[in-house]
Amino acid sequence: MYPYIDNFIYYLQLEKNASPHTLDNYQRDLFQGLDFFARALGKPDHLVLPEDINRQLLRAFLAHLQSQGFSRATIARKLATWRSFFRYLTREEVLPVSPTSHLSSPKIERKLPRFLFADECRALVEAPPDDTPLGRRDRALLETLYAGGMRVGELVALSLDDVDLDRATIRVAGKGARERLLPVGAFAVRALENYLLAGRPALATASSGEALFLNYRGERLSARGIRKIIDKYVRQICLDRQVSPHVLRHSFATHLLDNGADLRAVQELLGHVRLSTTQIYTHVTRERLKEVYRRAHPRSQLRCSEVEMNRPF
Repeated sequence: MYPYIDNFIYYLQLEKNASPHTLDNYQRDLFQGLDFFARALGKPDHLVLPEDINRQLLRAFLAHLQSQGFSRATIARKLATWRSFFRYLTREEVLPVSPTSHLSSPKIERKLPRFLFADECRALVEAPPDDTPLGRRDRALLETLYAGGMRVGELVALSLDDVDLDRATIRVAGKGARERLLPVGAFAVRALENYLLAGRPALATASSGEALFLNYRGERLSARGIRKIIDKYVRQICLDRQVSPHVLRHSFATHLLDNGADLRAVQELLGHVRLSTTQIYTHVTRERLKEVYRRAHPRSQLRCSEVEMNRPF
């Protein structure tokens, strides 16, 4: 089985341009399943063959994961990994048919994305000082993340030649090597100009290369570093909630739709392949309306019993 898994990982890397994080997840899921199948079949894992794995064995694996306390979302992801693997094997004519055919995934309750209100976003992106190299970097980073609605991995990968301040655009390499050109607003352009003129030169070293956002050692800033920066300013403005880079992406999409943006335009800006992925934000805006009502209407806190008591007969 090992050569087939290796070839599949190479296929994902070379032909699908999968990220290192995605490759690690696929490899981990496949080896976890292989360990289970080897025990169930009573043979060493290196002797397990693709044709040894049938639908009943896969069902037993899913049941095992459930008994181990894995969430439905995690189980569904692991099944999706094996589904992709067997689809690859059938395409390569290693197997005539995939054993995952007609095997249903666990139903997952889709949670609404968390987002920030516009005033909360404003407080967050304006929190960094603009008179120090790291402060200028942090302001530019937060403004760019919110203005472009990009994924944290896309932000990490940005290089100097991806930014065109004259046209106020940023070129982003999204999932599956799909490029998109993102417009950014005047606030982000101003913050980037300030960072590129008086922030990045103070951080850059001989080994910085073309990386746009640098850490204090002059290296390309990591996704973990960006999360730490966001956490720092969330605490600074006393925002009582968890805020990840993806929350800013959700906020970007929600605010666009709140202000009348076309759903397909938002899909393009986010880099979603399917419109259905973007449609969840229409539900978010409805939830936001409820929250606006709750926060703004003077009688929004009335309990049902109080409403009943005050209803005219």
